[in-house]
Amino acid sequence: MKGNIVVGQSGGPTAVINSSVAGVYVAAKKLGVKKVYGMVHGIEGFLQDNLCLLDEYLDTDTHVELLKRTPSAFLGSCRYKLPKAEGNEETYEKIFQIMEKYDIECFFYCGGNDSMDTIKMLSDYAAAHGKSQRFMGVPKTIDNDLPITDHCPGYGSAAKYIATSIKEIIRDNESFGAKKPTVTIVEIMGRHAGWLTAAAALSKGDDCSGPDAIYLPEVTFDMDAFLDKVKHLGATKSSVVIAVSEGITLADGRFVCEIDNASDYVDAFGHKQLSGCAAILAHKVAAATGLKTRAVEFSTLQRSATHIASLTDINEAFQVGFDAVVAANEGKTGMMITLDRNGDEPYQCGTSAYDIHAIANVERPLPSEWITEDGCNLNDGYIRYARPLIMGELQPLFVNGVPHHLVRKK
Repeated sequence: MKGNIVVGQSGGPTAVINSSVAGVYVAAKKLGVKKVYGMVHGIEGFLQDNLCLLDEYLDTDTHVELLKRTPSAFLGSCRYKLPKAEGNEETYEKIFQIMEKYDIECFFYCGGNDSMDTIKMLSDYAAAHGKSQRFMGVPKTIDNDLPITDHCPGYGSAAKYIATSIKEIIRDNESFGAKKPTVTIVEIMGRHAGWLTAAAALSKGDDCSGPDAIYLPEVTFDMDAFLDKVKHLGATKSSVVIAVSEGITLADGRFVCEIDNASDYVDAFGHKQLSGCAAILAHKVAAATGLKTRAVEFSTLQRSATHIASLTDINEAFQVGFDAVVAANEGKTGMMITLDRNGDEPYQCGTSAYDIHAIANVERPLPSEWITEDGCNLNDGYIRYARPLIMGELQPLFVNGVPHHLVRKK
C-alpha cells in the first residue's frame, strides 16, 4: 500500500468499536502505511475536511491497549445519510478531492446497515468514474442485524452487559419476598430485530431463573395476553422481571411506545426515536393489577459498558479492522469483513471479505426457530449461538478508582 489511509466511525457507538480502529491502525503500520487519518465524526466530518492523525494518539502499544478499553466512538460518530450519486456528483467529487489532498488510498468505515450503504455508494461511484481509491466496510452494531456475517462486533459486549444487569435486577427484585410481587419491566434496545433483548435469556443459570418473559419485535405484541400473563405471574411468584424490546409493535403496526407517548422525531435515515415502552407497560400493569411496578431502561448503558465488555468481542472487533486493511492491501474494494463461525465446541471464528451489495440496507431478524412456542422466551438454540460471544473479560486500566480512557483532543 503506497498511500495513506483513513478510518471513520458511524452510527450508534459500541463498547468495542474503538478496538476495530485499533485493528485498522496496527495492520496499517505493519504494512508500512505512513499516515493513518481518522475522520472526526464520520463521513459528515470528512466532508468538512475534519481529520485527525491517529499516529499522534497511538504512538505506543500502551495507547493502543488503552484505546481498546475506551468506550464509545474515539473519533466521533455521526448519523449522516450520503445522498445518491445521481444529481449529487459534487458531494462525491469533494470526497475524492479530500482523499487526494491527503494522499489517501483506502477508506475504512466502521458501522452498521447505513454505514455499509455509504461504502457501497462510494465504491460504486469510484468504479463508475475510474477512481483508484478503495473502500472497505468494518462491521459494527450492537443490534447484530447485519446479514451474511455470523454476528457483529459490539453485540457480544452488549449481550454480556444485558445478561449481567438482568441477573442483578432479578437478584434485587427477589430480595423482599413480599406476598405481592414487584413487577419490573426492563426496556432493551432493538427497533426491528430482537437480538439484544434475547440476550436477557443468557442470565439464566444454576443460580438464576432468568426473566419471566422476553418480548421481541419479531412477535406481534398482544396487550391483553401480556396483562393476563403478568396477572398469572403476580399470583404465583414473589418477584416478576420481564424484558421487552423498545421496538415491540401492536397488530396495527404501532410501536407500543407510541400508545401514550408518540414522538415525531426521526433521524437522517427516517428512524423514529423509540423510548418509554417499559414505562407505558409498567403503568398498564399497575392499573390492571394494583401491583407495584418499576420501569428500567438500559438506553445507552448497554452500548457503552466497556468495563464489562466481552474479551471475545474485543478481539473480534480488532480482527475485522485488521483484516479489512489486509484485504484492501490485496486490492479488494466494495466489501465488508464478515465473521465466519467454524465451530462451537470449542468456539472458533474466522473472517472473510464479502460483497457489500449483499449487505448494505439488509436487516437480519432473530431466527424464529429460536423463539419459544408461546412467543415470549428463547430456546437452547439461541443460547448455544450467543453464549460463546460473551465469554472472557479485559480488565480496565484504573486511575483514581475508575477506568481510564483515551480521549481525542477537541
